[in-house]
Amino acid sequence: MVYTGDNIKVMGRRDEIFVDVREPEEFAHSHVQGAVNLPLSELGAGKLAELPKDKKLVLYCSSGNRSAVAMNLLRRQGYVELVNGINKPEVERDYFSN
Repeated sequence: MVYTGDNIKVMGRRDEIFVDVREPEEFAHSHVQGAVNLPLSELGAGKLAELPKDKKLVLYCSSGNRSAVAMNLLRRQGYVELVNGINKPEVERDYFSN
């Protein structure tokens, strides 16, 4: 499931949007609270959610490989504020721990 439009606005209350590029089954099992699921397989097929280009996008997967590929694809689409968050534990440590 890909969130667009109003859902992105709700998710974007922070300074960054968390984008899980794993497949929907992986996302359903566990994900960062408030993350948007945009599978790499859909990015590669040319499908792109209405992700704002003026927000920092923190991309993650399970190992950092798919999120690195997604970063390159999004960069070519004009996105500039991109971070490879690596995986869920890394994102939670870097953005949600005190």
